[in-house]
Amino acid sequence: MPKKGKAKNTLNKAKHTKLMNRKINKVKLEKQLNKERLKAIIKKVNEEKENENENENEQ
Repeated sequence: MPKKGKAKNTLNKAKHTKLMNRKINKVKLEKQLNKERLKAIIKKVNEEKENENENENEQ
């Protein structure tokens, strides 16, 4: 027969789920920020290369 009263351990499960979702979101955000940072660096380097090529062609 089932026990009477509230279900066992549901609060801990809810807290765990909440914390795990926070952790997952944090990791996703960090990955996204790293990608954006890398794209900015690559863009900057490519622009510098183009400027160097233009300067060489002018001389």
